[in-house]
Amino acid sequence: MSTTDTERADHLRVLGLNDDEIKVYQHLLRTGPSSITELDEAVPDRAESIDATLKGLVQAGLARRSGSDHSRYLPVPPDAGLEAMTLRRESELKQARIEVLNAYDEFRRTVHNESTTHLIEVVTGNAIVERIRQIKGGAQREILAIDSPPYYIGGPNQEEIEHLKRGVSYRVVYSPESVEVPGYLTENILPCVEAGEQARVLPDVPAKLTIIDGSIAFVSMSVRDTDVNRSLLIIRPSSLLTALIGMFELCWRNALPLHASVGAEDDRLEPIERRLLALLATGAADDTIARTLGISRRTFFRYLERLMNRTGASTRFQLALHAARENWL
Repeated sequence: MSTTDTERADHLRVLGLNDDEIKVYQHLLRTGPSSITELDEAVPDRAESIDATLKGLVQAGLARRSGSDHSRYLPVPPDAGLEAMTLRRESELKQARIEVLNAYDEFRRTVHNESTTHLIEVVTGNAIVERIRQIKGGAQREILAIDSPPYYIGGPNQEEIEHLKRGVSYRVVYSPESVEVPGYLTENILPCVEAGEQARVLPDVPAKLTIIDGSIAFVSMSVRDTDVNRSLLIIRPSSLLTALIGMFELCWRNALPLHASVGAEDDRLEPIERRLLALLATGAADDTIARTLGISRRTFFRYLERLMNRTGASTRFQLALHAARENWL
């Protein structure tokens, strides 16, 4: 038996949506992508503006702007937004969550008539940042990531630090290009590692990937594959998602650790030497390492020569082996 609009409205109200948001969302489910003007005319009896109503639906993770036309809105698979809500009301909202997911399935069958498009979602342009925040906001247990430019969200990663504080674990494999982005190591990577992130570095990463709780992933090409990358694939439970999880675990096993202790005191090493070794392990260029450490190229080579003399290494590879054996990395 199909759920009526009235019954569905009751479930959406339990989830925290107001009456205006419910009316607009149900209209989107019936008609598909609609412009702001069309929605304003189709749902006239509202207490707030159509812009405020749509903003509420976007924040709840139930709607987004169309990738090709930002003046139009359409429903999105509501799992990410609903997960964030059910963290607060899990016991009483279980049935409501099922009803809203069924509503989207009904929309997909009747409007799009496609059987597999819900497994892969293509996001482009300005909608990318919006969808990344929606999906990451619902993380409960673990986030796995292969990190590489280009970056859609700049600045310090305060979101990850907050997730770590509430018990979400992070395992991240960084590419050398990540370390070479000015300020990214000191402002983003190291603060997250110090907050509890498990970090490793790999000389060559196959893709830019994030997996949330083993149930949803977003993936795009790394900077080595494209200079300008403004598209994102969102992958839901499928054989492709299983393959992506396997790819991450393979990269994780082959990567070198990057510890928060890179600046810690050690009788055998000066703090700058330990940090220099960690940067060498990332595969960063000499100029990048010197700039990150705040020293000249000449000083960098003096530290490097001193480390190689101390360990008896004649190559950087031998130095890396010695550092790994002595737990300097």
